[in-house]
Amino acid sequence: MVRLIVSILLGAGITFALFVLMAELIANSSRPQEESKPTPVIDIVMNEPDSNTQVRSRVPPPPPPPPQQPPKLEPVEPDTSDANNNALSFNIPGVDVGGASVDIGAPGAMMRDGEATPIVRIEPKYPMQAARDGKEGWVQLSFTINEVGGVDDIEVIDSEPKRVFDREARRALSRWKYKPKIVDGKPVKQFNMKVQLDFKLEGS
Repeated sequence: MVRLIVSILLGAGITFALFVLMAELIANSSRPQEESKPTPVIDIVMNEPDSNTQVRSRVPPPPPPPPQQPPKLEPVEPDTSDANNNALSFNIPGVDVGGASVDIGAPGAMMRDGEATPIVRIEPKYPMQAARDGKEGWVQLSFTINEVGGVDDIEVIDSEPKRVFDREARRALSRWKYKPKIVDGKPVKQFNMKVQLDFKLEGS
């Protein structure tokens, strides 16, 4: 019986407390909101630029002067030295080119009548084996000068020692260039031309 009475009183107290709490909540919600503080206004004042400020204007640099024209090179005439020159030297070892056995004539114009004129002569290489063995010798060759000044139909007439210097002599002669022989204003072939190339070691 006592428990029942205590339970009723405890329930009544809790119920009363809940009613009081709800009444407070309703009273707080009905209050007007506090007025918000006014937003401060920031006034920005721009100062006028000083009239004494110097303004620097940028001037573009002057254009560079035009490049100077390179000097004109004078044309160089090809080597027209006589075929009888001797002692064409190499650093290791030297080769002497002997005189040709045919009259090649004086240098002349391309379209004037005359004999063939050498303009390019290539020195032959000294065979390495012959240089090591200290061999010297010569090679006699026959050839044809064609209409454009090239060398054709190279043949070895004689050589000493045999077949030691033949290959290099033929190779060098094939690269020689001539002004061809002119007859009646036209270039013609010259057959059975002959030359001897001497191979000598320096200091011999």
